[in-house]
Amino acid sequence: MNAATLDLTGAQLIPARHGVAVRLRAGETVTVVNTHGKQVVDTWAFNAGDTSEFMSMEHSRAAMLRLIPRVGDTLTTNRRRAILTLVADTTPGIHDTLIAACDIHRYRQLGVVGHHDNCTQNLASALEAVGVSAAVTPPPLNLFMNVPVSGAGELGFQAPVSEPGQYVTLRAEMDLIIVFSACPQDMVPVNDMKPTDAHFVIA
Repeated sequence: MNAATLDLTGAQLIPARHGVAVRLRAGETVTVVNTHGKQVVDTWAFNAGDTSEFMSMEHSRAAMLRLIPRVGDTLTTNRRRAILTLVADTTPGIHDTLIAACDIHRYRQLGVVGHHDNCTQNLASALEAVGVSAAVTPPPLNLFMNVPVSGAGELGFQAPVSEPGQYVTLRAEMDLIIVFSACPQDMVPVNDMKPTDAHFVIA
């Protein structure tokens, strides 16, 4: 299946600048579609029965021995248990595991006065909508985010290289709650400066 033939029947919306949480059973898959291209989708996963166990980027990097997951790689929790496996990726494979979710403090550093939508609040609101909470905001898997690392170890923020309709598919390895935020960042080029909707499909 490629981006052109992906069946979006029953697709659910991740509204631009907002977040959504859903429950997945072990073995179910979720396909995250970069509907318009160039949109970062911050992604978290929590043990459905205990949100103190969550997908951890630092533990996942140690398990994968790389910065960016590839098809077949399994992401792990802060208790080093499998939680999600990347089973398909029609993008060029550029995602990010290094950068924290944006928050009110980040936007204040960038000069914002007053409220700015942010992924940290989106996570909290999305979890509240399904009746749970989390004590911390774990660093997310930033799907489609382009943060190149130079040979000197320097980081940059660039527009995603994903195109409209490209997607990734993740398989749940335990009963979990997955949360997506269509990142509202519009002050650095991670969303090409124009946050847009994304979609997801559960199978």
